[in-house]
Amino acid sequence: MGKRVLANLDVKGKKVLVRVDFNVPIEQEGVAAIASYDQRLRATLPTIEYLLEQGSRVILCSHLGRPGGKVMEAVRLAPVGDRLSALLERRVRSLRDCIGPEVEAAVKAMRPGEIVLLENLRFHAGEEKNDPAFARALAAPADCFVMDAFAVAHRAHASTVGVSKVLPSAMGLLMQREIESMGHALESPRRPLAALMGGAKVSDKILVLQNLLDRLDHLFIGGGMAVTFLRAQGHGTGASRFEADRVEFAKEVLARGQAGKIKLHLPQDLVVASQFDKEPPQVKTVPAAQVPEGWFVMDIGEKTAKQFSQELRGCKTIIWNGPMGVFEMPKFSQGTRSVAQAIAGLKGVTTVVGGGSTAEAVEELGLMDKMTHVSTGGGASLEFLEGKVLPGIAALPDA
Repeated sequence: MGKRVLANLDVKGKKVLVRVDFNVPIEQEGVAAIASYDQRLRATLPTIEYLLEQGSRVILCSHLGRPGGKVMEAVRLAPVGDRLSALLERRVRSLRDCIGPEVEAAVKAMRPGEIVLLENLRFHAGEEKNDPAFARALAAPADCFVMDAFAVAHRAHASTVGVSKVLPSAMGLLMQREIESMGHALESPRRPLAALMGGAKVSDKILVLQNLLDRLDHLFIGGGMAVTFLRAQGHGTGASRFEADRVEFAKEVLARGQAGKIKLHLPQDLVVASQFDKEPPQVKTVPAAQVPEGWFVMDIGEKTAKQFSQELRGCKTIIWNGPMGVFEMPKFSQGTRSVAQAIAGLKGVTTVVGGGSTAEAVEELGLMDKMTHVSTGGGASLEFLEGKVLPGIAALPDA
């Protein structure tokens, strides 16, 4: 592991500041959506419950949305605290700020086994600036610190990096599980090892692919990424955008496949639409090399979904990052749905699902418990898979 874990931090009876990631889509979906998108809350329950068993006073802190250093009523954390209280079946007291005398007094009055949730960290500009003064103020009421917010471990903020320099610190159980699951898939996977890549852009995944290519046995490409690969093959892609500056990279990957260095799987058929809209006038399935002029690639076709699902059955470790189509539009979610259900049904296979839109799709489909590990971090999981050192991990003390 290399970094101190929770079991090696003295938390018994202590006031423990825990950085969690409760950044749920409250801005886009409203308060009612919290119960539907509570994966990040559920994922941190083991750490909270461990601390409660130790008689700790648990001080939770998180950001929510992008308030830009100003107080915004729409992104207060109290509704998230209410949902957490329901999940834990015990009271979670939400405070109206995250630093200052009132916070310190509230924490001082806490009894063992009690929980408070501090207000949105990003109401203060010092959070994203990693301001040492803000980090000290945040740390002031606590005896020690637990970093359990993998989803923001790639951000060098006061609550992810600065506090670790002030308080005795360790990673939480969620962080530990994230690092072990993805690290094992990268460094010592059971083979064959496959990567299933989707989402909108090659550029979002190019560093991941560069880090994985020499390790992979199979590479599956879907989603908007496939458009650039089709272009690299010399095929037309209709009105769908392709990344001109990534075509050469796509050609390099194709050449590796042709040389037998990796088994490359590209779409055979695609679902296309006459407009990029959730209810376009016309929708049809076409061979991948025959996207009509002016039409948009929206999803992989049924033939491709079946082929991907069949080939994935022969793999022992699968890293999946990115939907197979425009999953947020129900008409174009079938490719992602089919592949997700196929992966969920595999026995004896290690399945590591990246965060962000991929995790949201798996959560929406009710398949969370069918996967070995579903990451809580979108950008963080990508950077980890790229082989980067994440600041929120690097800041923690060595084991």
